[in-house]
Amino acid sequence: MTNIDYKIIVGLEIHVQMAAKTKMFCGCELAFAAEPNSKVCPVCLGLPGALPVMNRKAVEFAILTATALNCKVAEFTKWDRKSYYYPDLPKNYQISQYDLPIGSNGFIEIPVPGGATKKIRIRRVHLEEDAGKNIHTAGPFSQVDLNRAGTPLMEIVTEPDLNNAEEVKSLAIELQRIVRFLGVSEADMQKGHMRFEPNVNLHIKKDNNEYKTPITEVKNLNSFKALEKSVAFEARRQLDNFLETGECLQSGNKKTFGWDDIKEVTVLQREKEEAHDYRYFPDPDLVPVVVNEKWLSQINSRICELPLGMQKRFVSDYSLSDYDAGVLTSDKATADFFDSSVKAGGDAKRICNFITQTGLKIANEKGCSVAELGVEPDRLAELAKMADSGQVSATAAVTIFVEMTQSKEQPGRIAEKLNLIQKSDAGELEKIVDEVIAANPQAVEDAKSGDKKSKKAHGFLMGQVMQKTKGTANPQVVAKILASKLKI
Repeated sequence: MTNIDYKIIVGLEIHVQMAAKTKMFCGCELAFAAEPNSKVCPVCLGLPGALPVMNRKAVEFAILTATALNCKVAEFTKWDRKSYYYPDLPKNYQISQYDLPIGSNGFIEIPVPGGATKKIRIRRVHLEEDAGKNIHTAGPFSQVDLNRAGTPLMEIVTEPDLNNAEEVKSLAIELQRIVRFLGVSEADMQKGHMRFEPNVNLHIKKDNNEYKTPITEVKNLNSFKALEKSVAFEARRQLDNFLETGECLQSGNKKTFGWDDIKEVTVLQREKEEAHDYRYFPDPDLVPVVVNEKWLSQINSRICELPLGMQKRFVSDYSLSDYDAGVLTSDKATADFFDSSVKAGGDAKRICNFITQTGLKIANEKGCSVAELGVEPDRLAELAKMADSGQVSATAAVTIFVEMTQSKEQPGRIAEKLNLIQKSDAGELEKIVDEVIAANPQAVEDAKSGDKKSKKAHGFLMGQVMQKTKGTANPQVVAKILASKLKI
């Protein structure tokens, strides 16, 4: 039998739309789903004589991201024309950065199974403008919408350090969290703010020889699910193709594939172009970008605690599970809200439960973040203290939290208004327990018996007390009194 072993090699290209108000080289507004061709001007239409002017905010966003990704930020970079013809590219070239990117030689850490992290090298971070959009749903012809032409894009390119589909997905999720934490992009994939293009091949060991399959690039993936599934499928396809044809890197050209979401297969599109096919040359209409120490320092002062570091801190300092910490740090506003609530005196696990089990559901229904629900950290911390001290039950605390999203009242006042304060007065509760015992002699005997009936009978008696107090009795106090009365 043939002895064969293989390793998946993946490098990832990520396009991120900057959270700027205007396009990369003109003043046209960036507006999602606007009337086709309503956000255009002579510059982004590529009309003769129109001159581009770069968007300073987009440049600063790219520098901020490059620093967060541990890249070396270039002191000098320039703009290049990347020439190719396509109907949605009015100028017949794209303004990009070729040999002098804004950032280079960085790395990102991603979580891997077992609570560890893996370092993935970042080759480059550069800026470019987006093309327009071709529309093929109008009948026997195509239409072109140029609203997107000129949109500021940041491209992040990793080294081929990823070795399975799960790692690729993990990197994409981590990068989405980073750009959102930094505020450089909304990173909404349904709006096309992030698009992924994995470059995949296999290193195969067969009969003491090593072979490398041709590198394929899967274009324009806009979901984590599609990214993960396309990489897994492409790895299987390449292995099957190698076993059938023996095609390897030396004998096969690079290829570009698309992803069919319905059939969940990659589809060949074209042979891959090389850099020289694009005829790069410096753009004569744009000045270079010179980054001095003062400007770089001003930009880097905006760097916040990054999501993976915050996630680790939540696990180590607050004893949260890695899963809970990951949910909380998927959004910076939510993470900061949780952190502030704990620092205001609330128990970390209880605050986490309020946010993840109730807050996120309400926020999703309202189309906002948990931090925008109107519940201040100090009020949530106070509610957590009330639940921990037994002033209100866990169920009542949830009711109060929901009410707090609609009212500015303190949780104690809301609890009083809704009659949710738990009765913990032992003397008062003892009288009620005595009444329940007197009214249910058979249940008392069953509870004392110690056989199979005892647990059910004890629960019944507890329920009768709660019913008499309309759910306001502190269950811990009631249980203690019952145990004393029944001598169990």
